[in-house]
Amino acid sequence: MVQHVVCFKLKQGESVEKAKEVLLSMQGNVPMLRGLQVGVDELHSPRSYDIHLTVLLDDFSALNAYQVDEYHVSVVKKHMHAVVEKSVAVDFTI
Repeated sequence: MVQHVVCFKLKQGESVEKAKEVLLSMQGNVPMLRGLQVGVDELHSPRSYDIHLTVLLDDFSALNAYQVDEYHVSVVKKHMHAVVEKSVAVDFTI
């Protein structure tokens, strides 16, 4: 299994709740997902990111397919690229 983790820092004034809703909308719309978790930062420290996404996939081939999945690209990436100031990601085998 592969875990794909992304932390997003949103642009000033963008809605964390809307971003969460869009990320969670992948459930049932992106077939290669084996798990999906979204968390919103509660500490708001200077080094904090605003929202976190973790998806679980079968393998790195599934991760590659996820990156180009029609729903992921046309809905999720489209929204997130419009509202995100910066992001960091890590992908690893579990």
